[in-house]
Amino acid sequence: MLILIAGPYRSGTNDDPVLMQKNLDHLESVALPLFRAGHLPMIGEWVALPLLKLAGSVKPGDGPYEEILYPTAARLLEKCDAVLRLEGASKGADEDVRIAKERGLQVYYKLEDVPGVK
Repeated sequence: MLILIAGPYRSGTNDDPVLMQKNLDHLESVALPLFRAGHLPMIGEWVALPLLKLAGSVKPGDGPYEEILYPTAARLLEKCDAVLRLEGASKGADEDVRIAKERGLQVYYKLEDVPGVK
């Protein structure tokens, strides 16, 4: 399955780039186990961050950021088979879950619940 990993990125960071990177590292921490289980992991920021740079975004919440970051995940969900929602408060990740459920996609809340993960 193509699985979108959803969880906090900007939430709770006060836009501190170090904390945002820590959140991204946490999202990425489940990518390899998903891959080894035969799935293709995807994180919206993997697509959005290079686009933000190209669009001239200079800080979280600016025009290009709002244009690109959250819509990227919504577009990815058109291609994904499931979502793995990691813990932590995140309006963006909650929206990913809402869209996934609306589209009838499977939503997992624990890595070990994803088929094939040991």
